[in-house]
Amino acid sequence: MSDSKLTGRHSDGDLEFNTSANPSLSDVIAERQSRRQLLGGMVAVAGLFGLSACGGSDDNKSAAVINAGQVGASTSGRVVTLNGSATQAASLSWTQVAGPSVTLSNANTPNPTFIAPSVAGTTNLEFRLTAVDGQGRSTYQDTLVTINPAQLGFTAVAKNKNDIVTVPEGYSVSVLYRMGDPILSGVAAFANNGTDTNFAGRAGDHHDGMAFFGLAATGTARDANSSTRGLLVMNHENISEQYLHVNGPTLVSGARPEAEALKEIEAHGVSVVEVMQSGGAWTYVQGGALNRRITPNTPMTLSGPARGDAQLKTVFSPEGTMARGTINNCANGVNAWGTYLTCEENWAGYFRRASGDNANRSAKSVVALNRYGLSQGAAGANNWATVTAANAADQWKFSKWNTTVDTTKAADGTGDYRNEANQYGWVVEIDPYDANSVPRKRTALGRMGHEGAWPANFVAGRKPVFYMGDDSRGEYFYKFVSATPWSAADANATDRLAIGDKYLDNGTLYVARFDATGQGVWLPLVFGTGVLTAANTTYAFANQADVLINTRLAADVLGATKMDRPEWAAVNPANGEVYLTLTNNNASNRPLTGTNAANPRHYNDPRGTTNNFGNPNGHIIRLREAGDNAEATSFQWDIYAFGAGADLDATHINISGLDATNDFSSPDGLWFSRSSNAGGLVNPLLWIQTDDGAYTDVTNCMMLAAMPGRVGDGGARTITNTGTGGATATQATFVGKAPGMQLRRFLVGPKECEITGIDSTPDGRTLFVNIQHPGEGGTPTTPSSNWPYSQSGTTAGRPRSATIVITKTDGGVIAL
Repeated sequence: MSDSKLTGRHSDGDLEFNTSANPSLSDVIAERQSRRQLLGGMVAVAGLFGLSACGGSDDNKSAAVINAGQVGASTSGRVVTLNGSATQAASLSWTQVAGPSVTLSNANTPNPTFIAPSVAGTTNLEFRLTAVDGQGRSTYQDTLVTINPAQLGFTAVAKNKNDIVTVPEGYSVSVLYRMGDPILSGVAAFANNGTDTNFAGRAGDHHDGMAFFGLAATGTARDANSSTRGLLVMNHENISEQYLHVNGPTLVSGARPEAEALKEIEAHGVSVVEVMQSGGAWTYVQGGALNRRITPNTPMTLSGPARGDAQLKTVFSPEGTMARGTINNCANGVNAWGTYLTCEENWAGYFRRASGDNANRSAKSVVALNRYGLSQGAAGANNWATVTAANAADQWKFSKWNTTVDTTKAADGTGDYRNEANQYGWVVEIDPYDANSVPRKRTALGRMGHEGAWPANFVAGRKPVFYMGDDSRGEYFYKFVSATPWSAADANATDRLAIGDKYLDNGTLYVARFDATGQGVWLPLVFGTGVLTAANTTYAFANQADVLINTRLAADVLGATKMDRPEWAAVNPANGEVYLTLTNNNASNRPLTGTNAANPRHYNDPRGTTNNFGNPNGHIIRLREAGDNAEATSFQWDIYAFGAGADLDATHINISGLDATNDFSSPDGLWFSRSSNAGGLVNPLLWIQTDDGAYTDVTNCMMLAAMPGRVGDGGARTITNTGTGGATATQATFVGKAPGMQLRRFLVGPKECEITGIDSTPDGRTLFVNIQHPGEGGTPTTPSSNWPYSQSGTTAGRPRSATIVITKTDGGVIAL
């Protein structure tokens, strides 16, 4: 309720002499207010009776008359407007009297606003409106706003196949950073007709994992709290090669033209680009002081236990300590000390290995190459190894993609590129705040098809932990536990890569085994323990470097659980629980009899008239570490949500009870909102992005927002699976509570795209999302999408991967 008082000068009538039990005017107001039904999440309150403070003065001039408005209510993360009024006031101001501290915007006006703070339960905030009249007399009145915990605050977007990005009512979308946009000074605008060159100075293709790093006003220093200026660091996973060239890629006498191949190579890698908000609009800054491209040609150092191992020696680095480039960078990670982790995913397919190459290698080497998909006879995607450079000094840019043994060179691999593939498949650390820093490949985190490397919550005195999926059907889920406990002071160090050395170069790599009991175990990949020895008959491990270079083989022999294509992971910032997307699987890789408790479904979801057996829609699994400690070696797990169309069998396929507002397929990207705003506190928002081939006959790919429960909030379940010919089998599993309205579709992308990569500003009021490979099935003359041009109504132009900006019209925290 409001409490009105006059201060600064005596006024007759302030003393009360009526001591009867009759109600006072303030009692009547309080009763009226307690009965008032409050609507919505935003307060825009008017005076109930126009209650004002009054007083007298010797010159008979009236004091200011004010009204602070009525009691109101809202929920965390939403914009709240206080609605006061004042007459005969020379000035007025609002201040906060009680409750969790908020920042008032336009506090010297009748209608200031603030973002409702994060609260775990119903919480009152008290505000005071003070007015000063022309004689210096001040009058004030208080009002209350009740804040409740955050909740999803948008209407679900309908499935659609439009060629635009669709977001909920009350939100806006703008395109920020497109494939080909120039980021270095002097690089020409992008023509987008296949004639453009110099991708080392432009945005790469296939925008993927991404993070926002705050910048200070200088444009060069770190400010982790900035929400208006920063660096976007993002991966460029792959290319839509048909749109990079005038008429698509070409071969001349069986070889690729040098200029085409160089363009394709440079379009891979990582961007570091400055972005800023001005006048409510976001733009990227061409020529920003810290802008740079990191490509497959950028020099890097090898760091950690595998550094200098014989399997990493090449003609470029005979000592096995240096590498050149990073490629197929998919997801990512962010360190508390301000560095970016980019992860090399499906890198193996770029390499050529000639028929007959096995004969020139040891049997052990052949086992390792085959396990990573580098079989002899592979031509290598894009045929880059066929290029003959005009300048011999540039030949390495193309020859490095040929891993075939040159028998005329040194047997230890220092004369050719037979070991080049072993320099890929790592997590790479980048310092975005130092444009001259050399990225470091962190070998302690193992070599695989790294999807990402997501840290557990950093806790002083506990060892940092990173979770990693190996993105391929039938691969594993890993975590790395640093050898060094976290010191919070390191978060502000200036030599950030040295801090990376401290935490990322020594530790223990584990792989997960999900047991049928709903429990799980982390199995250590440590040479000399268990079967990881030279006596192993599958692969004779020589040392710890050998275990890390051949992580997949080590996980095989330990008996880890094969998963349905483990991709992104995300750690709940409030409770530390870990979520993992399992995008999909098929019957040829995992038949009806190949299910397990953690990958329990096998069914048919036809695409048109074509059968589609296996687990084409994927699921999201989650785990809770023992003792809520990420260092633990055991955990409990269940399945948070099963991807499915709302029309599929609710008993054995659509087990999570999805409906038209939240049904999805093939979950891929995954991210929790930042803990620096209401979206990442108490019950944090979980964002789910799809990369779908099973449901795109119904809708384009999408992004959903959720407020998940906890591991164990559901129970045991037995599923009846169906294979070809009507054969059935049962599988027991553990299923979380159905998400219901706590999961909603927030965005649908343009045609033939994947939604991938997400971050926000620290205040949660700007969301960055990547739209990858729109129109990937088209041709240069008949593109199957015109996005991002179509976002503004244009129906022409080759499609381009791009970063979009999403904001809420009222300026609140996204999705709340």
